[in-house]
Amino acid sequence: MDPITRRNLLRAAGAVAVTGAAAGTIMTPASQAARLRVVSTPNPLFAHGVASGDPLPDGVLLWTRVTPTPEATPGSGIGPDASVKWEVSLDPEFRRIVARGATTTGAIRDHTVKVEPRGLQPATTYWYRFSLGKGVSPVGRTRTAPRAGAAVDRLRIGVVSCANLQAGWFSSYRHLAARGDLDLVIHLGDYLYEYAPGEYQARAIVVRPHDPAVEMTVLEHYRRRHAQYKRDPDLQALHAVAPFVVTWDDHESANDAWSGGAENHTEGIEGAWSDRRTASQQAYAEWMPVRYENGGDLYRCLSFGSLASISMLDLRTYRSQQAESVVDPEIGSPDRTITGDAQMTWLLDGLTSEDAQWKLVGNPVMITPIRFPSTLSTSEVGAMEELLGTSTIDGVPYNTDQWDGYTSDRSRVLKHLRDNGVTDTVFLTGDIHSGWACDLPADPLTYPASGNSVATEFVCTSVTSDNLDDILNVPPRTASVAVEAAFKANNPHVKYLDFDSHGYSVLEVTPSGVRMDWYVLSERMDRAATSRISTSWQVMAGTQRVTPATGGVL
Repeated sequence: MDPITRRNLLRAAGAVAVTGAAAGTIMTPASQAARLRVVSTPNPLFAHGVASGDPLPDGVLLWTRVTPTPEATPGSGIGPDASVKWEVSLDPEFRRIVARGATTTGAIRDHTVKVEPRGLQPATTYWYRFSLGKGVSPVGRTRTAPRAGAAVDRLRIGVVSCANLQAGWFSSYRHLAARGDLDLVIHLGDYLYEYAPGEYQARAIVVRPHDPAVEMTVLEHYRRRHAQYKRDPDLQALHAVAPFVVTWDDHESANDAWSGGAENHTEGIEGAWSDRRTASQQAYAEWMPVRYENGGDLYRCLSFGSLASISMLDLRTYRSQQAESVVDPEIGSPDRTITGDAQMTWLLDGLTSEDAQWKLVGNPVMITPIRFPSTLSTSEVGAMEELLGTSTIDGVPYNTDQWDGYTSDRSRVLKHLRDNGVTDTVFLTGDIHSGWACDLPADPLTYPASGNSVATEFVCTSVTSDNLDDILNVPPRTASVAVEAAFKANNPHVKYLDFDSHGYSVLEVTPSGVRMDWYVLSERMDRAATSRISTSWQVMAGTQRVTPATGGVL
């Protein structure tokens, strides 16, 4: 099959609806899920696939992009308006259509389409498709959330972040799509990268060069880059089988972004930061299956019955500029913020008022306090600095881009959890191309003697973006092992750490506990990469501590 045909190919969900499942179960078990199959002929009118996101009990957002004429390419700003029809059905053959409608799109929104059918039934699997004239899109499968307060016995979630198209194939998405048992997918940011071809590469192998062949700075660039990523067949396949819940980190705009600029933005030479950020957020609103339009707030909370809520944070739009170092006297100032005042109030209020048992927080950068070991070699310090984008003080790297650089905000969150007796809060994090399982102590200096862990954090590794072994240019599980041991020795609340692997995670939420399974790829640059389960960690209800788990979800 030639590359163009492969990029257009979309494998969607299997053909059985949920029947006879236990009350409150979100989706059928993997053993009952149908295998992926081609459900429609690839159509150039819908070359970027279909997607769904942000499920509610009575609705879900549906997305596609149409190419009504050959010249109406992404980012071109040209092409006629198009009336796009959509249908939602209880079966993949569309014999039991429950909702349909039409909407108009055009060059003003890059010919992307977002619709939100309402009046759907809670906790129900649906199939959907779009049409333009006689052309029909691939078929997607999605799922509404359970009714508010409903008893739910399980929620199974794919967790991913940091997918650099230049650095490798999206095999993680392929493996997640093939499972057939996911209720949704959480993408924690760095869905795409802003760099020009060959940039941001530790190993000098560009698997697929970025389009356009420049760093993204203007709206045309961001639209074209989103379109390039959406042409990937593995990403299309995952979007087509489960709803996404997404947030951005920095690379959706520029590296180490903050409210007034970014490390990877030169004011004047690359235009005004306000214009660049507006362009990146407009393209994100157009191209992502998210209930967000440019100028609004990305942070939001979704509920899944009485079992879990998911609060998705935006930690780039409102944050203060990163401190130069952790010895900056202003680093702990309450005037400095990573969330912004309005989002912080929303988060704290939600943590105490949310009725769901498990409070899951989609958190783009790590909140766990980390003390960097002083025993690292010069090469290890340099590699950690490159991996984490850190500053270096007296030969020791520190990461002021994550919550460690905004200690007042972090203290507010952790003390709020402690003082209000909030239990079962789990932060789900991406960003740093490594896997972590951590307790979150209110006072790390007295941990573990004080036994004061108030929450936990699971960090998924990167889909393709460089790990420590890539930066050191050594085989996996060699030089990094000693670095990991030093980090854990210096931070007893860090229970698991893997600086080398690429892959994805699967989160299983039940009333008794939350477990994260980490899956690692055989080779990110192998189009046919296999995956295997690497480790599993859990937090049992009411404990606020992570412990090893067995029997991961295969």
